[in-house]
Amino acid sequence: MYRINSIFLLFILLSTSCQRVLKPSGWDTSQVQIARDEFGVPHIFGTKDADVAYGLAWAHAEDDFETIQKTILAGKALAGRVFGEQGAGVDFFVHLLETKKIAREKYDSTFSPEFKKVLEGYAAGMNDYALAHPEEVLYQPAFPITPKEIVSAYILSLAQMSGADRAVQAIVGGNVEMIPEDPMPKGSNAIAVHSSRTDSYETFLAINSHQPLEGPVAWYEAHLHSEEGWNILGGLFPGGAMIFHGANEHLGWAHTVNTPDFLDLYQLQLNPDDQNEYLVDGEWLELESHYAWLKVRLWDWITIPVPKKVWKSIYGPTLVTDQGAFSIRMGALQRIGAPEQWWRMNKARNFSEWKAAMNSMQLTNFNTVYADRYDTIFYVSNGLLPKRTPGFDYTGTVPGNTKQTLWTEFHSFLELPQQVNPNSGFLFNTNHSPFKASRMEDNLYAEDYPVEMGFDLRDNNRSARFRELMPDTGRISWEYFERIKFDQTLPQNLAFRTDMTALFSLDSLEHEDIRSLIHQLQAWDREADQESVGAAIFGFIYYYWWDQFAKEGRSFDTQLTQEEALIGLREAKQHFQTHFRKELITLGEYQKLVRGEKVLPLWGLDDVLAAIRSTPLENGTRKAVQGESYILMVRFGNGLPQLESINVYGASNRPESPHYSDQMERFVNRDLKRMTLDKEEVIQNAKKVYHPGK
Repeated sequence: MYRINSIFLLFILLSTSCQRVLKPSGWDTSQVQIARDEFGVPHIFGTKDADVAYGLAWAHAEDDFETIQKTILAGKALAGRVFGEQGAGVDFFVHLLETKKIAREKYDSTFSPEFKKVLEGYAAGMNDYALAHPEEVLYQPAFPITPKEIVSAYILSLAQMSGADRAVQAIVGGNVEMIPEDPMPKGSNAIAVHSSRTDSYETFLAINSHQPLEGPVAWYEAHLHSEEGWNILGGLFPGGAMIFHGANEHLGWAHTVNTPDFLDLYQLQLNPDDQNEYLVDGEWLELESHYAWLKVRLWDWITIPVPKKVWKSIYGPTLVTDQGAFSIRMGALQRIGAPEQWWRMNKARNFSEWKAAMNSMQLTNFNTVYADRYDTIFYVSNGLLPKRTPGFDYTGTVPGNTKQTLWTEFHSFLELPQQVNPNSGFLFNTNHSPFKASRMEDNLYAEDYPVEMGFDLRDNNRSARFRELMPDTGRISWEYFERIKFDQTLPQNLAFRTDMTALFSLDSLEHEDIRSLIHQLQAWDREADQESVGAAIFGFIYYYWWDQFAKEGRSFDTQLTQEEALIGLREAKQHFQTHFRKELITLGEYQKLVRGEKVLPLWGLDDVLAAIRSTPLENGTRKAVQGESYILMVRFGNGLPQLESINVYGASNRPESPHYSDQMERFVNRDLKRMTLDKEEVIQNAKKVYHPGK
């Protein structure tokens, strides 16, 4: 009995020993004003930038405190205390990458005094909200949060976007020949058209990232305005203290995910006589190691400490498995100033200032398409790309027994693929090759860049379709620009990783049982309209075979055979008859936009310009989970830019809020809402204006 009581006492001590006292920040909230428009979007005004950051934290917490806390808990390696074993996996990732330690050690030398005040304002706003709403706090000892802990969360997120999570999964799974890619196509669009190519002589910009519709990397829309020159509207993720992409009075930019070689995975040569040593250039070096104590929630307030050993070599964070020892190296763990770079991009007044912010090379990745009111458009495939020694295959596992593979520098901003004001008058990216960003004769040459950079050379369906729609010469209207952005048709020559042409070459006379489905596919105009029968058939088969390939471990870079095409069609027929009692249905019957009790038929397929990715829901239907989400369309001319936006669901993630799903119908109908950067207009039309906590 004594032993049992002692164990429980230990659990109680472990669950309470790290609590910190949460006190009011004393922030002067009279200098912070939040104006909510008719859609609940927060327009945050402050005397100083730090006041605006405080207001952003408060407003975002009002709308989605739970998701923000998940980001905070991950950055602090406390997810296991709330979410049990699943959260402990995130905590292990934090300990392995040492994001908390990196944030502590690099914080003072990385960030300027001006930006530290912004982070301090954001932390104060979040802490004050937690203090005022204790019933909403998931884990009380997580508060107060500090600026360094906020930075740890940024490091974790950017490391994940650089491929660190996939590398760890490959190591743990015993498959490190290649770091596995997400089999489903990445999706985001960014388009800029110069004023010389528009009939209104304005410059057009489409900001159109395809993110998950919910969760820690789902978009939140906000307008930030301070008397220190911060005035921007755009999107950010939970826990973000500034706009990630959007538009201010002078300029705007859009990000898309890019996939050059950001990360190297090294295989170490361990000493057979001493597993704590590894060989580098003929010398045995000691492998650093320590135990990370993961606190895993069992039930209620009871946590149990679980030790996990982590290692570190000169190459970086290291895992030792039965397959061997492997180290991870990437720029996201070496440069941590991305938040300040974004903030300076937010406040840039012209291309020179914006480019100077980009030149700081703190942002770890992302294609970036830029436009401004001064007749400049620009594109760069940005990222912290190592200067690697030629002669090694960096696409797979790299030898970790020589310093020849140990890079210490990055390519400069000017060494990255980039274009400004091409003769074509347009620039775009849809996650495809950076060497195909404009009209063909204006594009860059891949041969001019080191192969070790690892840039993708392929097109995708969206890039191919964009070129079908965008004329090489002449002027286009705003209406045509919108038509391009909202296009939902696959190109004539499909560019999926899996060759699916077999679906369109079947003879219906030879297959009477599925003749009607074959006819529908052959007659399909390849448009993913919600009334399209062909789109529903294609969508079912597309997802069916992606799932099958994943289960079988089969490469997605393959060709769908005629036999597999027939299997897919028969599976589609059976599925539709089982769940819809008919063999032909429309895409809108099959695919839904769902939020709470609201269910709407939805257009879109994976890798059309207006992309939608969906997962099985119920009764044979599918639910949209990623793709078209936050959209911001910008026209730069005289005066303030004209802005139109939409967010897939609404401004709030709280089911009881009237703004939980009030943008859904407009999203489905592509009816964007007018937005403005004009403070006077915002205040005049606001539905609610208040100070945080008042």
